[in-house]
Amino acid sequence: MIKIIATDLDGTLLQNGAQSVSERAIHQINELNKKGIVFAAASGRQYPNLFRLFGKASENMGFICENGALVMYQGHVISKSSMDRTLALNLIEDIYNRKGCEVLISGEATSYVKPKTESYLYRMTSIVKNNVTVVDDFASIPEDIIKVSAYEKTGIVNGSASYFTKKWQDHAKCTVSGIGWIDFVNPDVNKGTALKSLATYLKIPHDKTMAFGDNYNDLEMLDFVKYGFVMDNAVEDIRSRYVYHTPLVEQTLEEVLSGITPAILKEKERAY
Repeated sequence: MIKIIATDLDGTLLQNGAQSVSERAIHQINELNKKGIVFAAASGRQYPNLFRLFGKASENMGFICENGALVMYQGHVISKSSMDRTLALNLIEDIYNRKGCEVLISGEATSYVKPKTESYLYRMTSIVKNNVTVVDDFASIPEDIIKVSAYEKTGIVNGSASYFTKKWQDHAKCTVSGIGWIDFVNPDVNKGTALKSLATYLKIPHDKTMAFGDNYNDLEMLDFVKYGFVMDNAVEDIRSRYVYHTPLVEQTLEEVLSGITPAILKEKERAY
């Protein structure tokens, strides 16, 4: 029986730009909890943002936050990877000084910004809905820095991604995270190692693990679990790497709740 299920959010649990979790998924998460199955959200988002997103269901969930730099369970820090402060501050200054880019610095429970524009501050507080602290001096940030992100409104991929990657890839893990964002964490940080730490904490064996993803920053997580499900709308390169596919996370969760295992699902596909 599956004992832990982790899922990416944007493009996976949240389809077509959705900004809220479906009532169907919330109900399923609660039913999984009743069966002793831990549900975990795995995202580049901060912990308070994720906790609010799932409402009361959050109380019994696991959270892989900041692309794996912070793992939380029932209000407890399970693992946390802090960046070297000098490295982080140098990276922050580089992002801030690049034309057209804004910087986002992640602490444990808030994001730090020194916004160049009011629209960026509005985006982070009212659209992304992060906990946000405005600072005048990056060096005054009073806690460990666990992730640094660059935001480029016109698009990071066709803009500054190659510049930042070339300059910083030997010092930090660089991950494009959506159209406008590139994230930087410690080199050994990813969703896979984060999920492993959560499963180890909960004493859940590998053969009882499942995960859902759709993008390259989900690969380590999908590789770690016994049953790695890729969304049907993922690019072919990612779909071709994994046996299990699904159009909707909720569809597969329904099957798990019904007692249908991934192995049985695969046998059904072969029968057709």
